[in-house]
Amino acid sequence: MAKKVLTSSEVAKILGISRVAVFKKIKSGQIKAIKIGRNFVIEDNDLMEILGKSLSEKDKKNIEESVKKTIKEYGETLRLLGKE
Repeated sequence: MAKKVLTSSEVAKILGISRVAVFKKIKSGQIKAIKIGRNFVIEDNDLMEILGKSLSEKDKKNIEESVKKTIKEYGETLRLLGKE
């Protein structure tokens, strides 16, 4: 099964931004893209990350670390609030 790809124009329309903004996000690394000739395409699973419908491993790790830190620092307070 071939991976589905979207053009920069399609991504711009989905995100509600201009094509120029998409190119800027590609150049800055905010959007992963593959260059084919003079054009860029974005894989559909990468678009899901952009839209926030899936979390990258880095995001998952950051969330897990934040939860651990919160529990470590505020564990007793959270337990007391849970009893209310």
